[in-house]
Amino acid sequence: MSKRNTQQRRHAIVAMLTEKGKVSVDELSSLFETSEVTIRKDLAELEKNGILLRRYGGAVPVPHEMVSESAVKVSEQKLAIAKMAVSRIRDHNRIVVDSGSTTAALIPLLNHKRGLVVMTNSLNVAQAIKELENEPTLLMTGGTWDPHSEAFQGQVAEQALRAYDFDQLFIGADGIDVARGTTTFNEIVGLSRVMSEVCREVIVLIESDKIGRKIPNLELPWHAITTVITDSCIDDTTKQAIEKMGTEVICAP
Repeated sequence: MSKRNTQQRRHAIVAMLTEKGKVSVDELSSLFETSEVTIRKDLAELEKNGILLRRYGGAVPVPHEMVSESAVKVSEQKLAIAKMAVSRIRDHNRIVVDSGSTTAALIPLLNHKRGLVVMTNSLNVAQAIKELENEPTLLMTGGTWDPHSEAFQGQVAEQALRAYDFDQLFIGADGIDVARGTTTFNEIVGLSRVMSEVCREVIVLIESDKIGRKIPNLELPWHAITTVITDSCIDDTTKQAIEKMGTEVICAP
C-alpha cells in the first residue's frame, strides 16, 4: 500500500478498528510504514468526522450512543461542498487553501489534478498535500503561529502571499452575515484579506447552518467574494439575498 494514499490508509484503519476494537499508533505506523505523526493526524481527522475516539497511544470506536445523525450529516455536507469546489479547479491552477476543516476536505480530492501549485498557511493542509500521489508544488506562507486558527498569520505570511499571484482562493468562515459578508470569531483577519487580494477568484466553502450566525468580526466583505459554495439546505430567500450582493451561490447536492 502506498503511504501516500491517505484515504485508502484511513479506510484500512477504520476496518482494523472495527475488527479489533482498538488500535495503537505504534502498530499502525509499522503496518503502513509511515511516521507516527502521520498516523496521529489520520486519527485526528477520523475523530473530527465522528468515526473514532482517540485515546492515549491509539484509538477506540465511538460508542453507538454517541453517533448522531447530525454528525454524519455534517460530514456528508463537507464532502459534497469539497467535491463541488474541486470541480472548479483546472489542471495547472495556482490556488490558495486557507486553514479549516471544510477547506481541508477538498485536498484528498485533488489527486486527479495535474501541475497544481498550492499555497497554504495550515500545517494540516500542507501535510495532506504532501501525501498526494500527483505531488502538487507546495508553498507555505510561514509567519506567526496562531493557536486559535491553528494556522500561520501575521506580516511574514502576508508578505509571502504578496510575492505571488493566484487563480483561486478556497476559504472557510465561521459564519455569513447576509448584509456584510463572511464573519469570524478570530479577530485576526489581515491574512484572509491579503489572500483575497492576490487571487482572481475567491471561493468561500461553508455549510448552510453557519449562514446567518451573529458573529461580530467581518472577515471578507461581499465585494471581495466571487463565489459561495454551500450545501442544498440553504433556503431560497437567503440564496437570492447573497446573489443580489453580486456573489455567485452554488448549492452542492
